[in-house]
Amino acid sequence: MLDDFNHEELGIDVDFSLPANRVIRSLDRLIAWRGKLGTIRVDNGPEYISGKLLIWDEKRGIAIQNIQPGKLQQNAYIKRYNRTVRHEWLDQYIIEEAQGSATHWLWA
Repeated sequence: MLDDFNHEELGIDVDFSLPANRVIRSLDRLIAWRGKLGTIRVDNGPEYISGKLLIWDEKRGIAIQNIQPGKLQQNAYIKRYNRTVRHEWLDQYIIEEAQGSATHWLWA
């Protein structure tokens, strides 16, 4: 999770897949730490277009802004960030070790 305005890393979750419930849990943790978000920009992955996330954002008054399908350049900064994370250290760890390493890397 990145702040689009100042490109600050706010959180990171690592796994083979991140279902909507896990995304919601991470967003709730982020809001508890940093306060309410105005808008969340996401791609069109199943975890971001699920009914659970839409109900979650409606209850909290947070706008979900989906990028246009096939227009990855609308989310280019996060795509580059994810690629950097993968190439710099994720390839070096097995998935069970990755979450602890991700958190450490984020705060280092």
